[in-house]
Amino acid sequence: MIYQISVALIAIAFAVLVFFLIRTLKSAQGSLDNVSQTLQEVQKTIDELSYEVKQTVRHANDITVDVQHKMKQIDPVMESVQNLGEVLNEVTEAAKQVSSTLMAKFQTKRSSTEQSKRSEVANVVQTPPATPTDRTLQSYDATYHDDAKGGKNWLKYVDVAANVWQRMRK
Repeated sequence: MIYQISVALIAIAFAVLVFFLIRTLKSAQGSLDNVSQTLQEVQKTIDELSYEVKQTVRHANDITVDVQHKMKQIDPVMESVQNLGEVLNEVTEAAKQVSSTLMAKFQTKRSSTEQSKRSEVANVVQTPPATPTDRTLQSYDATYHDDAKGGKNWLKYVDVAANVWQRMRK
């Protein structure tokens, strides 16, 4: 009879063990189902995001190609601006040289002819020019008036070039 009671207790213990093991396995199965569902949702979200990322990358590539094309179109303009800057720099340097040369010649000429001009100014009353253009023309006439000495012909060409430049700018 002890064998029978021992077997009955073992059977009851085994049944209780199986009962709790089944509950644990069902709980684990529920958790695994939740994890599986979550992974499916994450996979779906990743697929949607990867499509959007691919579209964004394609759009960025299109923008890059467009910007490169426009930069190639702007390159000649930038070269022209650079060349224009260099030309303007050269023109400025030439104008500085011309003005300093003219001032030096004017000052030396002025000191030698100052007394003769004083007598001419006393005899002739000059009216001041009305516009800046008239003043410029009078000063150039005074500078270019004596061509017999030579060396002043090139100044006429500078004057013509300056007038052409001003007309082109307008």
